[in-house]
Amino acid sequence: MPLDDGLLVTLPVGMMDSPPALYRPRDFSVFLSTRFLATVAMQIQSVAVGWQIYDIAHSPLALGLVGLCQFVPMFLLTLPAGDIVDRHDQRRVFAISLIVEAACGVLFLGLTIAHVTLAWPFYAVLILFGAARGFSGPSSQSLLPFLVPPEGLPRAIAWSSSTFQVAVIAGPAVGGLLYVLGPTAAYAACAVCFLGAGIGVATLGGRRIVRTGQGDMSAVERVSEGVHFVRRRPVVLGAMSLDLFAVLLGGASALLPAFARDILHVGPVGLGLLRSAPAVGAAVVAIALGRHPIARGTGWKMFLAVAIFGAATIVFGLSRNFYLTLVSLAILGGSDMVSVFVRTALIQYATPDPMRGRVSAVSMLFIGASNELGGFESGITAAWFGTVPAVVVGGIGTLIVVALWMWMFPPLRKIDRLRDAETV
Repeated sequence: MPLDDGLLVTLPVGMMDSPPALYRPRDFSVFLSTRFLATVAMQIQSVAVGWQIYDIAHSPLALGLVGLCQFVPMFLLTLPAGDIVDRHDQRRVFAISLIVEAACGVLFLGLTIAHVTLAWPFYAVLILFGAARGFSGPSSQSLLPFLVPPEGLPRAIAWSSSTFQVAVIAGPAVGGLLYVLGPTAAYAACAVCFLGAGIGVATLGGRRIVRTGQGDMSAVERVSEGVHFVRRRPVVLGAMSLDLFAVLLGGASALLPAFARDILHVGPVGLGLLRSAPAVGAAVVAIALGRHPIARGTGWKMFLAVAIFGAATIVFGLSRNFYLTLVSLAILGGSDMVSVFVRTALIQYATPDPMRGRVSAVSMLFIGASNELGGFESGITAAWFGTVPAVVVGGIGTLIVVALWMWMFPPLRKIDRLRDAETV
């Protein structure tokens, strides 16, 4: 993936924490490669574990436990992990977590070779995997500002997001093809990809900060400091909470199987296309933002993107045409990417270096809650009101949230340039 010249600009003299020469194009390229490898590996593993556990248990509940086993340790460890990232080199934390994820791939491989026919050993490995993800999230999210200068950060975020979306599109397909060869092939590929990503992260250079002690503060006090920082910054809190409630209400991806089977009648192949459509839209928009980042009117453009997300959700819910549904899902994914881009950039610019890990951890909790609880909310409302009304009501709820947040967080609405978040 080509690098934009904007990543190579020099910092103003008053903002340099280290020599500009430390911002090497190689480091950003390696970071993108590791992000791609790790995301593809995660998608492959998701396909393999899901199929294998369902073959063992033959129960939808068993599939639900796959997500729960990962979510619980992530939820419990993300905030403490953010504190650890702020007190240690995030490259080391990220690399170790990826190596642990590679070890999980080896454990899955061992269980498969041993022909284990019980589900609980797989769940045990998933708990370990979720714990590793609890550390990899804050460490990876906080690392990018140390690899590129502030002027190049918006483009870097866009390229990183597009890399992630391409991996999300390609990963399940690769996982399915590998599973045809057997779960051993899938798990071996996961282990190799995670290990390669971990080695790549360990070689990263970039800017480093001198981490000083924080007096007699306890770990709980340090974590609380990160939470209080988010609460005191309306731009940060507004951006995080807007994404949380918009996805919580408007995230209807959990209902795609019902739409594919009962409403659109397109079968498994159609379901695969429906699942890919939001990622395709997001990837296209991310690439566009990498070439032409948002320069002015950041706040209102973010709100506009979330409003489009809500409107596209309504169209998706009401559509009975497969192609219209695909287009609406692609628009939904593209508009969400604009929101993700702006939110991520604002948070990175607003957060001082010593708190990046803890603030990233809070952000990861918001994201995790919106994705996990959004699927749960969609399922509950669909059971109460029906599939189509649940999606439409969710889209309308997203539009209401946009209006409320524009009123509740005027600094976020009025912010012009991304870097204005440093002083708001």
